[in-house]
Amino acid sequence: MTATPAHRICPFCEACCGLEVRLDDQGRVASVRGHDADVFSAGFMCPKGVALKDLQDDPDRLRTPLIKRNGVFEPASWDEAFDEIERRLVPLREKHGPHAVAVTAGNPSSHKMGLMLYYGRLFKAMGTRNAYSASTLDQMPKQLSSGLMFGHWLSIAVPDIERTDWLLVLGANPVASNGSLWTVPDFRGKARALKARGGQLVVVDPRRTETAELADRHLTIRPGGDVYLLLGMVATLFEEDLVDLGAAAPHVTGVDEVRAAVAPFPAEAVAARCGIEAEQIRRLARELAAAPRGIVYGRMGTCAQPFGTLCSWLIDVLNTLTGNLDQPGGVMFPRAPAFQANSEGKPGSGRGIVTGRHHARVSGAPEVFGELPMVCLAEEIETPGDGQVRALITIASNPVLSAPNGPRLSRAMEGLEFMVSLDIYLNETSRHADVILPGLAPLEEAHYDVAFHQLAYRNAARFSAAVLPSPAGHVPEWQILLKLIAIAKGLGARADVVALDTEMLRADLAKSAGDQADELLAALAPLVGPERHLELALRTGPYGDGFGAKPDGLTLAKLKAAPSGIDFGPLQPRLPGLLRTPSGKVELAPPMLLADLPRALADLQQAAPEFVIVGRRQVRSNNSWMHNLPTLAKGPFRCTALVHPSDAARLGLVDGGRARIARGDTTSIDAEVAVSDEVMPGVISLPHGWGHGLPGVKLSVAAERPGVNLNDVLDETLRDPLSGNAVLGGVAVQVAAL
Repeated sequence: MTATPAHRICPFCEACCGLEVRLDDQGRVASVRGHDADVFSAGFMCPKGVALKDLQDDPDRLRTPLIKRNGVFEPASWDEAFDEIERRLVPLREKHGPHAVAVTAGNPSSHKMGLMLYYGRLFKAMGTRNAYSASTLDQMPKQLSSGLMFGHWLSIAVPDIERTDWLLVLGANPVASNGSLWTVPDFRGKARALKARGGQLVVVDPRRTETAELADRHLTIRPGGDVYLLLGMVATLFEEDLVDLGAAAPHVTGVDEVRAAVAPFPAEAVAARCGIEAEQIRRLARELAAAPRGIVYGRMGTCAQPFGTLCSWLIDVLNTLTGNLDQPGGVMFPRAPAFQANSEGKPGSGRGIVTGRHHARVSGAPEVFGELPMVCLAEEIETPGDGQVRALITIASNPVLSAPNGPRLSRAMEGLEFMVSLDIYLNETSRHADVILPGLAPLEEAHYDVAFHQLAYRNAARFSAAVLPSPAGHVPEWQILLKLIAIAKGLGARADVVALDTEMLRADLAKSAGDQADELLAALAPLVGPERHLELALRTGPYGDGFGAKPDGLTLAKLKAAPSGIDFGPLQPRLPGLLRTPSGKVELAPPMLLADLPRALADLQQAAPEFVIVGRRQVRSNNSWMHNLPTLAKGPFRCTALVHPSDAARLGLVDGGRARIARGDTTSIDAEVAVSDEVMPGVISLPHGWGHGLPGVKLSVAAERPGVNLNDVLDETLRDPLSGNAVLGGVAVQVAAL
C-alpha cells in the first residue's frame, strides 16, 4: 500500500470534501477516508466518499466507445466512433439546420473540470438554441433571481454559517446534501456549533428531515406554499416597522416598491394557504429582524415549484431588509480564486442579465441563461416543422429519470434520427444513443472545482491531480468535446483538437488582452487543455500573481504544491464591487418579479390540493447513478413512499404494503409504503432518481432493487414561467392501496 495517500476532491455532491485515497501494491484503490488536513473540509467525509472505490472498479462502467448496429451496441475504436458521428451528424445539420441538434448537460458535469470548461463551447459551436441542462430541474430560479438582483447568474449569496446566530432553513435538507448552491461540508457539525454558541436553527419543511431533527424548531408547510410564507414574513417586516438594511443601505434600491408589492399578503391572508399560523409567520419575521446576525436559506423545495423565482427572490429580500446581506453571520458572496465573473472587469456595475433572447419553438418558453427548460425537450423532438429536434447530444445527463414524465421523453428519443451520449454508464437515457463515448472515472483525471468555489462557505482553492493513470488510448473528456466541436465546425473527426483548443483560446485572449494575447499564450506553455485554462484563471484572479505583477500571488504550480489546499479565510463583505447591475445597486424590486406577484395573488384564492407528492433527498443516493455502487446501495430499501399514519388509515395503506400513486387517469406508479409521522398529513414522499427497471439498461446493482421513478407521475407541462424550472413537488396525486 502506498505510504503517502493521494489527495482527491470528492465528486459525488456539492460539499466537495477532501479525501485521502490509498492504493495497494497493484495500483488499485485500497481505502478512502477524509483528509484531515484539507483546508476546506477538515477531514469530514459522508458515506458517499468511500464509494469512489466502487465507481473505479464497477464492471458496468463503460470503458470503450459503443456504436449501435442493428439495434445492438458493439464495442468500437475512438476513431470509428468519431467517424460515425461525423458521417451522420454533419449531413443532418446541413439538411435541417443547427437547431435540429439539441444538447443536454447533466449534474455530474459540474464535478468534471474538463466538461465544465468545454461544454459551453460545444453549445456555441453547435449554434443551436436547443441547449438544456439539469439547472432547469434544480436551480434556475435562484440563478435568475440572483442575476436580476446582483447582475450575474452566479452572484449567489450563501449563508455564513460559522458566524450566524439564527438560521432559517426552508425547503432544504443540508444535513443530507451538505449544502446545495451552498458548498458546506459537515453541515451537521456546523449547525451543532451554531446551537452550542447560543444560536437557533429553525426548519420549515413538510417532512421531519434529518435537518429538522437537528433543529430547535420545525414547522410543517403545505408543499408549494413557501411563496406565501415568505410574502407574509416580508409584509410583517414592513407592517411592524422592522426593516433595517444596515450596512447595505447605500447600495440598495427598490425598497418602497417592495413595500407596496407585498401589501396584499399580510400573514393573516396567507396563513391558511401555507398551513402555518399567522402568529408563527410573524414570529419568524420578528426573530430574523431581532437576531444580531440572521439568515434565511432555501433550496429545492423553494425552487422546484410554480413560484420558484419568486421564492428565491423573497429569500434574498428578507436577508436584505433585516441587514443581513453581505455581512458576517448573514448571507455573503464568496470570492472564488478563478472563473468568477463578478471578480472580473470593472467592479460595481455592468450589463446585468437578460432573458428571452429566443424562445422554445413549441411552447414559447423563454431562454434563460442560454438554456431552454428541460421539460420542453420531448415536445421539441415530437413536433414536426422547421426547427424540429432530430439529433441529440447528452453529456453526463439522464433526463429520462431526472425530468418529469420520463416515459414521454423516452418515447421521443426513440424517434430521433441520431443520438450521441457522453456517459460512463449504459443508463435509461444513453440506451437510446447511436454512439456512446465513455468518460473517465474521477480518479483518472485532474480536478479543480470550477463552480463550487463560487458557492463556498469559505474562500479556498484546491487542486486534485489524477490518482490513477487513464486507460491507454482513452480520449480525455475535454478532447471528446473538442472533437464534437471540430465536427460541428466542419474541421472533421480527425482534426488536431489540441491545436483547435489553442486557436480558440487565442481568440478569447485577443478579445480580452488585445496585443498581449500571444505573450499570454507563451506564458501558459507547456500546459494544455483544462489546466491551461485554470492557470490563466488563477493568475488573473483575485489572488493571482498577475503573471509576475504580484510575485506572492497564486499560480497553478503553487496550488499543486499544496495538496491540502490553500485557505483564503472567511467570507468578506463585497458590496458594491461585486455588483454587475446597470444601476450599480442591489435591485430589490426587479420589474419581472413584481409583475409575477398578481399570479401568486390569484393562486392564493384557490384551494390547496388535498393530497400532493414531494421528493426527498437521501445522503446515499444524491444522483441516480449512485444506485449502482454497492457501498451506497446496501442497507434498507430506500425507494419507499412515506405516508402519515392518518392518511394511511384513511386510504387503507399498511407499512410494507404497496400503493398506486396516480396523476389523472393514465399516469401511475406502484411503490412500497412506509407509514411514518415523519411526513405531514396530506403529503406522500418518494426519493428521486429511482426506476432502474427499463430494458436495455446495464446497471446490475441498481437493477436488483430498481424502485420506481417519482418523475413518472409529474406533469412536464408544469414549470415556473419565469425561469422555466420544472415543478417537482406539491403536485396533486391520487393514492390507493394495492
